[in-house]
Amino acid sequence: MSAGRPRTILMWAGVCAAIVVPLAASALSPLLAWRDPIYIIAGFAGVVGLALLLLQPLLAGRFLPGLRGPRVLRVHRITGGFLVLAVVVHVLALWITSPPDVVDALLFVSPTPFSAWGVTAMWAIFLTALLAIFRRRVKLSPQSWRVAHMSLGIIIVGGTVVHALLIDGTMEFLSKLALCALVIWATFKVALQQVSRGRQQRR
Repeated sequence: MSAGRPRTILMWAGVCAAIVVPLAASALSPLLAWRDPIYIIAGFAGVVGLALLLLQPLLAGRFLPGLRGPRVLRVHRITGGFLVLAVVVHVLALWITSPPDVVDALLFVSPTPFSAWGVTAMWAIFLTALLAIFRRRVKLSPQSWRVAHMSLGIIIVGGTVVHALLIDGTMEFLSKLALCALVIWATFKVALQQVSRGRQQRR
């Protein structure tokens, strides 16, 4: 067995555990009792979105063993698409559950403090997806794209993490806290990587 094989296995096992444990804890939450199916779908879509948010910086920074070159970019785009889908399902399911609450959140007049953070992250996710789709048509330079993408990514992560931590919902607190910490760590690591790469290119 090569020296890198155990490291690869440990890395993937850690990433899978960071994603599966919060999902399993949410599925076993006593708060799901007597909840309507649409409410459960809304909650799980949010948990899945947070889990996907961990994968995105890991993919962008090429930190996941076995994924390199065009393949990692393709997986990054696909994961981004699923992230957008998770957000759409989350919002639509909440709309079905309680339209007035969603309207208040979208208008930033909701009395719940976590709503504004979630909506801010949502619009940043949608804007990132639109930029990714139309970046060639608007002739966005690679450097401008990296700056815009990373800036929006920081807004997405910050808004989502605060949104998740302020909600006392189906996610078990310790596993949620660990997942949020990993998302912040991965995003911060990629941001440092991008800054370092930009400095090297200017020299």
